[in-house]
Amino acid sequence: NAKDVKISVEQIKHISSGPNRASRRRWLLFLLMTSLAAAGTALIWHYHGVYYGLLGLYCSLLLLLLIKPGFRWFYIAAVTTPRDTLALIAYIRVLLFVRRQQRKNLNVGDIFEANVARCPDKLAVVSESQKWTFRQLNEHANRVANVFHSHGYKKGDIVGLLMENRCEFVATWLGLSKLGVITPLINTNLRGASLQHSIKVGNCSALIYSSSYRTAVMDVAKDLPAHVALYQFNDSAANPAAPADGLSQGLAQQLNALLESAAKDKVAAGATRADHHDKLLYIYTSGTTGLPKAAVITHSRYFFIAAGIHYALGFQDNDVFYTPLPLYHTAGGVMSIGQALLFGSTVVIRKKFSASGYFEDCARFNCTVSHKFAKHSALDFMRIFRFQIAQYIGEMARYILATAAAPHDRQHQVRMVFGNGLRPQIWTQFVERFKIAKVGEFYGATEGNANIMNNDSTVGAIGFVSRILPQLYPISVIRADLHTGEPIRNEKGLCELCGVQEPGVFVGKIVKGNPCREFLGYVDTKASAKKVVHDVFSKGDMAFISGDLLVADERGYLYFKDRTGDTFRWKGENVSTSEVEAQLSNLVGYKDTIVYGVCIPQTEGRAGMAAIYDPTREVNVATLGTRLTATLPNYARPIFLRFLRRIDLTGTFKLRKVELQQQSFDPAASDDELHYLQPNGSYAPLTPAIYESIQRNELRF
Repeated sequence: NAKDVKISVEQIKHISSGPNRASRRRWLLFLLMTSLAAAGTALIWHYHGVYYGLLGLYCSLLLLLLIKPGFRWFYIAAVTTPRDTLALIAYIRVLLFVRRQQRKNLNVGDIFEANVARCPDKLAVVSESQKWTFRQLNEHANRVANVFHSHGYKKGDIVGLLMENRCEFVATWLGLSKLGVITPLINTNLRGASLQHSIKVGNCSALIYSSSYRTAVMDVAKDLPAHVALYQFNDSAANPAAPADGLSQGLAQQLNALLESAAKDKVAAGATRADHHDKLLYIYTSGTTGLPKAAVITHSRYFFIAAGIHYALGFQDNDVFYTPLPLYHTAGGVMSIGQALLFGSTVVIRKKFSASGYFEDCARFNCTVSHKFAKHSALDFMRIFRFQIAQYIGEMARYILATAAAPHDRQHQVRMVFGNGLRPQIWTQFVERFKIAKVGEFYGATEGNANIMNNDSTVGAIGFVSRILPQLYPISVIRADLHTGEPIRNEKGLCELCGVQEPGVFVGKIVKGNPCREFLGYVDTKASAKKVVHDVFSKGDMAFISGDLLVADERGYLYFKDRTGDTFRWKGENVSTSEVEAQLSNLVGYKDTIVYGVCIPQTEGRAGMAAIYDPTREVNVATLGTRLTATLPNYARPIFLRFLRRIDLTGTFKLRKVELQQQSFDPAASDDELHYLQPNGSYAPLTPAIYESIQRNELRF
C-alpha cells in the first residue's frame, strides 16, 4: 500500500545517502585492513618469534582502532575520561550505600536515629523562626508515632500531610514512617477539586493539615470519604495548643494537644517497623496529562535519590544546605532534607521563596548557625560551617538575577548551587555575579528512573551519558515523533538511538530489583503503564519514557530541548492543560476552552494561555481572576486570555491549538480580545503597548 511504498522509498533514500556510503567504505576498509593485519602478524610471529609477534599484534590493533571507531573516538575518550571516572566512582559509592542498607534491611528512620545518637545537639533543620536539633526532630517524630499508634494506625496505612515548610513537616512524616505508615505529601497550592482528588487518589485514611490551610480543607471535607479522619496542627507560635475556630470544630482532632501528652523518648512497644523496600511517601506530580498523580517513593528509592546527588556532587556531611523549595516536592523534601536525615548535615528551609532574600539568607543563616554552637572553638566553626550549598530551580535563578545588586551578592560562603532548570542564557551571568564556584545541574522525574547529573558545571548541560561505556548506566535518547513523543521503530520493531544533535525522547532502561533502575511508578497502575515502553533495543525489554525531548552533543552532554504532549512547565511546576481546561470551562459556563503554553522572551518555561470561545462576549473578565484564584494553584492560572470569535475543529471534532500557539499573545496576529494577568490577580486588556513592554522584558511575570 501507499504507506509501505513511502516507507520503502524513505529506506532507499536513507541507505543511499552519503553518510551510509561513507560508513560502508569504512567497513570495507576495516575488513581489508583486518585481513592484512592478521596475515602480517602471523608472518612476523612465525619468522621473528613471540616478542615481535606480540608487538606486531599491538600495532595492528592500534591501526585497526584508528580506522574503526577512528581517531576522533580516542580524542573524545581522552577528554571525557576524567568526567566519566568521577561519575563511575560516585555511582559505585551509591550502589554500595544502598546495598548496605538493603543487606541490613534498614529504613530511613533507622539511619536518622543513628545520626541522632552520633550528633544529638547538632542543628538538623533551621527556618526563619525555628532551630531544631537532631534530638528535637527525633522527639517530635516519636510523639507523632505514639499518637497515631495509640489511634490504631499501623504499617501500610496512609495518612496525608498538608503543611507549609517548617520543622514539624519533616518530623511528622518521619514519625509516621516509624510505624510503617505511608505519607502522601500534598501540594499546598491545591484547592477544591484538585485537593480533593489528591486526598482520594492517595487512598488516605487520615489527613494532617496545618491550620493555615483549614479553609481549603473544610471546603472539601464534606466530599471526602467518611473514613478519612482529620487532624489539625495549629501553627500559631503564640499558642500552639489553641483550639480551632468554628470551621473545624467537631470535624478535626487537635493534634497539638495530642502531641503534648505523647511520649517523646521512644516509639511505643508493639509498633511494626518498615522494611527497606516498603513504601515511605507519595509525592504528587502532574505527569503528562490529567490531575495530580501520586508517585511512589520507597525507603530504598529515598536512599538512592538522596545518596545519588550526595556522592555525584561531592557533598560533605558538615555542609550547610539552603533550600527555599517546597518540601512536598522531591527536590526539597528528598534531595535536601535527605542530607540531614541520612548524612547528618544541617538544612536551612524557608516558608516561601524570596528572590531578594536568597543570598541574604545564605549569609545570615551561616552566622546564626555558627553562633548557635558558641561552645565550640573558632576552628570548629570553620570546620563545621565553612561551606554552604544552595538549591534552586530555573525560575528562581532568573528571579534572583533580576534583583538589584546588594553587598550580600558575594558576601556568603556558598561554594555550590544545585538544582534543575538553570537556563544556559543566564548560567554564566548568574555564577559570575554571585561568585558561585560550582553548579550541579540535574535532571530526573520523581516517578522515573532516567536520572542524570552534570557534575562538572558544563554550561547548559543537564547531564551526560558516557561515550566510552554507555552500558554502565543504561539511559538513552531515542528517535521519536517530536509532537507526540511516540517512539519511531525500525523494520524489526525496535527503537533507534539518536545521533549527535538529533532531538529525541529520553528513556531509562527498567531493571527489576535494581534500586537504580527499577520503575516504581504511580499509585494508579494504569497511569504507570503509560510511562513504560516495551521492546526498546531488544524484544522483551522495558524502559521508562520521560516524555521530554533532549539532544546530545559529541561528548555525550545532554541538553533539554522541549516537552512533548500537552503538558508545559511554569514556575517550576508541570501544568496539565486538560486539568486547567476542565476547571476553566466550568467557570465560563462550559464554553469551549483551549489551554496551551506560550513563550515569553527571557523567561523560563511556558506561560499558560487560555483561548475561550465566546463570540457574544458573555464571560465576565472582572470576576474571572478571583474565581480562578479560588479554583487553581497560582502556577496553573492562565497568564493570558483570548476570547475567540470563531473556532476551528478537526475532522474528528477536536479543537485545534497549533495555530493559536503560533499566534501566541500578539495583538497584531488576530482581531480577538486579549487580556493579561496582573499582580493583583485580575485581568486587564492586552494592548499593543503592553505587548511591546513584555517583549522588552519591562513587564515580567
